[in-house]
Amino acid sequence: MSQPTNATTNTTNTEDIPREVLDMADAIRALPGEHRQVLEPFLTRVIDSNRRRRRILNLVQDALSQLRLDMKYLAFDLEATRRERDDFRQKLDGTA
Repeated sequence: MSQPTNATTNTTNTEDIPREVLDMADAIRALPGEHRQVLEPFLTRVIDSNRRRRRILNLVQDALSQLRLDMKYLAFDLEATRRERDDFRQKLDGTA
């Protein structure tokens, strides 16, 4: 049997790689050496690109979660500020 490609052995975590890409890697490993050498750089680029996209997606999801939380805090703060303003207005109107 052929040796695994560097792209799939660089990390032991293949969970973040789509099953189709792993199947393609297996198919490329089964090819004769001359064809495998031609295709492995492309496979490596596909896997690296997929991992990079996954990292970017995770960063975006984290940023959106933080934004949602920040928006909740801002909405709470705005409501509290409005209540305080209304209280002060009532006090000013009552003393004037």
